[in-house]
Amino acid sequence: MTYTLIGTPVSLYTGKVRGYLRWKNVPFTERLSTREVYKADILPRVGWPVIPVVIHNDGSEHGVTLQDTTEIIDHVEANAPGPSVYPDTPRQRMAALILELFGDEWLVIPAMHYRWAYNREFAQQEFGATSHPHLSPDEQYAAAEKAVGFFSGSVGGLGVNPDSVAAVEAAYEDVLAVFDAHLANQAFLFGSRPSIADYGCLGPLYAHLLRDPKSGELMRRLAPRVADWAEYTHAPQHSLTGDFLPGDEIPDGVQELLQRFAAQHWPVLKATSEALATWAKDRAPGSEVPRILGFHKVGIGHGDTVVTTDRAIIPYALWMLQRVTEYRDGLAGGARQAVDEMLRSMGAADLIDFQLPVRLQRRNYKLALAD
Repeated sequence: MTYTLIGTPVSLYTGKVRGYLRWKNVPFTERLSTREVYKADILPRVGWPVIPVVIHNDGSEHGVTLQDTTEIIDHVEANAPGPSVYPDTPRQRMAALILELFGDEWLVIPAMHYRWAYNREFAQQEFGATSHPHLSPDEQYAAAEKAVGFFSGSVGGLGVNPDSVAAVEAAYEDVLAVFDAHLANQAFLFGSRPSIADYGCLGPLYAHLLRDPKSGELMRRLAPRVADWAEYTHAPQHSLTGDFLPGDEIPDGVQELLQRFAAQHWPVLKATSEALATWAKDRAPGSEVPRILGFHKVGIGHGDTVVTTDRAIIPYALWMLQRVTEYRDGLAGGARQAVDEMLRSMGAADLIDFQLPVRLQRRNYKLALAD
C-alpha cells in the first residue's frame, strides 16, 4: 500500500504532512498541485480547491482520499506500523494536542504575515511555478498575481494590520526564543522522537518562516536551533527513531509554550466558541459551518505588546480544540488529575471541563455540525 501526496513546497500544511510521512517511513510519491492536477484530481475528489490532499492507494478502485492534515496523519497512524507521534502518557499527550492546535491555527499568523510583508516576490514566483510549471519564469510570476492577491489579502482576517504588526512580530520572536532555548536540551518537543505537536509547528516554522528567504534569515539569526530543528524534522533521514521523555515529563520549554497558548490563543478560542453557539442555535445537525462567522475584537501579541484588533471568527480551530477536550474527558483518576494540574499551571484552568456548545465533525472534507 502506498500514498500519493498532492501539494507544493510553498504550502504550509503540505510541509507538515511531508515531514510526517518521511518520518513514518511509508512509501509515498508527491505530485505537484498544478492547475491541471486541481482539475483532474483535487476537485473531483474533494469538491473544492485545497491542498494538501493525500490518496491512500489501498488496493481499492479509487483509493482513500484524505484532505485535512490531522486526518491524514491519524489515518496513516492507524494503517502503518511503527512508533507513533502521539505520546502514550496523559500530560504529554494533552500537551501535544494543544501545541498541534497552537501551531496549526495560531502560528499561521506570523507565517502569513512574514510571507506577504517580506517575502512576497519569492512566494509569487513559487506560486507561479507550482500552478504553471511549463511557462517561463516571467509568465509564471504574472500568472500567479490573482492567487497572490487572494492569499496576501487574507492576513487582515488573521488580525494582522498596521496597528498589530509590531505585536505579531514580538510574539513570534518570543516563541522563537522559548523554542530555541528548549532545543538546547531536547531534539524535539518531548524528547528524541517527533510528536504530533512538532508537526503542527513544522508547517508554519518550516514551509513559510524558514523556507521563505527573508524570514529564514531572521530565524537563522535569532533562533538557529529552531532553524536546524525545522530542517531536520522535515528531512527524510531519521525515520521511526527516538523516544518520548520518561515519566510523563513536561520540559520547561514546553510548559512555556503552553503558557503562550493559554495567554494568546485560548481567549480567542473561547470567543470563537461563543460565536459558534450563536450561529448554531437554529441549525440542523449536519449543517456545514462557514469558514468565517464574522469578525470580533481579540488580543494579539505577547506581554506588554498585546493590542486589540479585528480578526475573523474562524471556527475550524474549534474542531482541533474538540480533540483536546475529548481527550481530557476520556481520562479518569490520577491521569485526569495530572492533566488538570498541568492546565492550571499553564494558566488555562477554565479549559478544565470546558465543552463546546455543539459537537463538530469533518463531513465531505468540510466542517459541519455533528449528526
